[in-house]
This record gives sequence, C-alpha cells and structure tokens, in this order.
Amino acid sequence: MAVVAEPARLLPPAPSALIRALGPLGTPEEQEQPMSNGRFDADVIVVGAGPGGYVAAIRAAQLGAQVVCVEKEYLGGTCLNWGCIPSKAMIAPVERLQHVRHADAMGIQLPGEPQFDFAKMMARKDKIVQTLRGGIGSLFKKNKIRHVEGFARFVDPHTIEVEKDGQKTRLRGKTFILAMGSSVIRLNIPGLEGGRDEGVWTSDDAVTAPFVPESMLVLGGGAVGCEFSYVFNGLGTKVTLVEMMPNLLPLMDTDLGTELGRVLGKQGIKVKTGATLEKVEKTAKGWKCFVKKGTDTEEAEVQVVLLGVGRKANTDGMDLEKAGVRLHRRGVEVVDDTLRTHAPHIYAIGDVTGRIQLAHVASAEGILAATNAVTGSERKMDYKCVPNCVYTVPEVASVGLTQAEAEAQGYDVAVGKFQFRALGKAMATGDIDGFVKVVAEKKYGEVLGVHMIGSHVTDMIHEGVVALKLEATLESMAETIHAHPTLSEAMLEAFEDALGHAIHK
Repeated sequence: MAVVAEPARLLPPAPSALIRALGPLGTPEEQEQPMSNGRFDADVIVVGAGPGGYVAAIRAAQLGAQVVCVEKEYLGGTCLNWGCIPSKAMIAPVERLQHVRHADAMGIQLPGEPQFDFAKMMARKDKIVQTLRGGIGSLFKKNKIRHVEGFARFVDPHTIEVEKDGQKTRLRGKTFILAMGSSVIRLNIPGLEGGRDEGVWTSDDAVTAPFVPESMLVLGGGAVGCEFSYVFNGLGTKVTLVEMMPNLLPLMDTDLGTELGRVLGKQGIKVKTGATLEKVEKTAKGWKCFVKKGTDTEEAEVQVVLLGVGRKANTDGMDLEKAGVRLHRRGVEVVDDTLRTHAPHIYAIGDVTGRIQLAHVASAEGILAATNAVTGSERKMDYKCVPNCVYTVPEVASVGLTQAEAEAQGYDVAVGKFQFRALGKAMATGDIDGFVKVVAEKKYGEVLGVHMIGSHVTDMIHEGVVALKLEATLESMAETIHAHPTLSEAMLEAFEDALGHAIHK
C-alpha cells in the first residue's frame, strides 16, 4: 500500500520548508516517567493503524516485541480509507476515460461518445479499499499483533483506556507509539454553512460522493484541490479552482505549479490563482460564490463547494497530559528526530506531530520509532530526501530543495531542464506535457533537488531521491546510462543540461 498526501490528502508542506518553519527542536527538558513494576499487556502499544501505525506495529513485532494496536475506526487510517488510495482509484478511471475520448488521435475509431458508470466506478474504489484493509488485518494475524478497536485515552503514563460502544478496556504498555493521524477541518467562510447534504464537501465527502455535481468550486490549489478538480472535471463537472497563492502547488517549485495550472486550464478547469473565496450565499441549486482577486470580485454559481484545505492533528479527548506528552499548535511535540516525546517511553509519528503530512513519511517514521522503542537505540529520521507527489494528470513529483530554496540558502545554483515533448517515447505515447527540472550546486555539482511534471513522474522521482540520498553529482548522474526510448531519458537530459551539454536540447 502506498501511502498521505495525500485523500488525496492535503498538499503536504515541502519538507525542508516545514522543518525550517518549525525551527530547531533543541533539547527541551524531558519529563521522567517512573516505570511501573506491574504487569504489562504489551511491550509496545501503538495508537492508530494508519500507514504509520500499522507499519510501526508490524516492525515492532518483527523485532520480537509483544504488540497491541488500537484503532478507533478502520485499519489503514485516513490514507487507505478516505485519502491516498480511494482518490487514486477515482483518478485512474477518469484518466482511462480521457484516453478513450481522445483515442482518435492515435487512429482508433469508437462508435459514439464514451460513457461512464459512476456507481460502478465507486464500487470498484470501495472494493480496492476493503481488499487492502483486509490485507492489513491478515498481516496483523501473521505477526501476532493484537488489534483492539476503540478510542484510546491515557489514564496514567503506562495505561490507556479504550472505549467502544460504551465498553471500556484498560491496557498497560511499556512503550507507546502515537500514530493518531489528522482529520479535515472546516474553514470559516462567511455564509458557508451546512455539510454534505447542503453541498459543502470535504475531501472525505468527495471520495464517497453520491453523484457527479453539475458545477463545483474547489477551494485550495494543493494536492487535494488539484486532484479532485481533475477527477470531477473529467466526469463533466464545471470546475472552478481557487488558490490564494500566485501558483498552484505553492509549496513546490514555482515552475511546477505554473505548468500544472496551464495544463489543467487546457483541460477545461477554470483556475483562479492569487484569489480568495470572500463569501458565499445560499441559492436554490447550491451556492453563489464571490471570488476576489486583487480589487476585482467575480461571482460563480455552483452546486457544490469542495473545501480542499485544512487538517488538524487527532489529539482531542486523549488526555495526553496524563502521560507527560506535550502539545504544540500543530499537534504532538517530539523532543528530537528520534521521535520521542517529552515522556521518554512514548514516541509520536506521522500527521499527529504536525510536521510532514505524507503517508510514506509516516511509514518511515513508524519503522524508526518501533526500532528505537524495542531496541533502545536512538536512531534519527533523515528528512533530506522526502519525495512529494501529486496524482493529477499529468502527475507532479518533487524531492529536495526548490530553486528558490537553494538560492535562499546561499548556493551558487546550476539548473537543468528538459521537456518531455522532445522525447521519442513521449511522442509515441502522446504524453508530451511537462518537464524535468534539476537543481544542483554549481561548484561541485551535488544534486540538491529534482522536480518534474508529466506522465508517470511519481514513479520516476525515485531516481532523484536516490541521487540526493547518495549525494550524487551531476556528472555521476549524467554518466549513468538511461534506457531508450523511455520517459526517464528526460532525467538524463536535465542532468546534462545543468552541466551545459544536453544532447537533444
């Protein structure tokens, strides 16, 4: 299972930017918790079974620990049930539909206008989710992990009380891993009241949509907003996408957001950047939206308003202070990158920390936290090489420093760029939109960041991840043979371009 942003989850902040924004963690004074001499129900209790929690539970069990995993709702958490997986299961059929609609460009003749069965599409999505959810349950059984359903709250530093349907169970653990994740929040838009039945949707509502709206205003041009704009536009909805920053995907490299805005506009989405939803008014069929850009205000009447921004850490009602766990404004506070909280026997991972809200980061943190909890080691997370992906068509992917970040940090920057449209494979498949952009340090050629938009780039980005992880140079990457014909040749050409000698540019 993949995993966050990310319902399609919210566009996660660029890792380097977010870690800097939070500032150095320092070494705040820890609150020592006395270890009980009583009997424990588990060596490790994991609270939450999303992509961070269930992975942490399995790794702890693999290391020989007795493990309990508490989940208040469904195995897989937001990512599997309302986020990453169901949204991708909606994107895929829309992409196929678009291929069929434009098949004549490749000489394929089809009788009549292609149609879609929305109910069947959503049923397929549900089946995928249920299959993967069942897979996690099977992995728990294989690894002898006890799965406890219910909402957990702390009674003391080593005891939680789990409640489900009025029944309460107490569990004692030597160590804990907090992996409660995050949930969507409602923005305060003047005049916007009501929920799904009134045509006010969150990303959770979008992945369980009962129908395809005639028209929709999507607020937020991050991953969530862009992905659902693509889905519903492809199904025939008249979509207006509103983003307050100058470009879509504002926390990624500027060139990516600019190009995505151009392509989505070409697909029929009305993209409004540098704009805000000032207020709304209820109408007989939906909502009249007042979109303000600069001094101008434009009105748009839509059936549905989809709120694609805003998440909060799931900490309410857990009595974390009874365990010595401290909170900051974004969630649970960790002492350092070992992911320990101020209670030394309690770790926190994933969205609940308010740091990098990506499913694959939560999984990596889960493995590290479980290892530290079971073995007593003090390994630290490395956030230098975190890939960030958006699953629109074309896809968008990024890792490392953007050009602006590298320049702001004082690097003498070399930039290489190559368009997909120049490649034979791209011409053959019709996937000509987009480019690869490489950011490197000029003197020694160390690769600092890789940014791309185009077909299959969420799969291609891992060449960039490995390049950053191994501190590769432009020269070493340019000397690496890339198969022909492939879309990955754009990577080779971008590395060569940064060196000043791309062959096909």
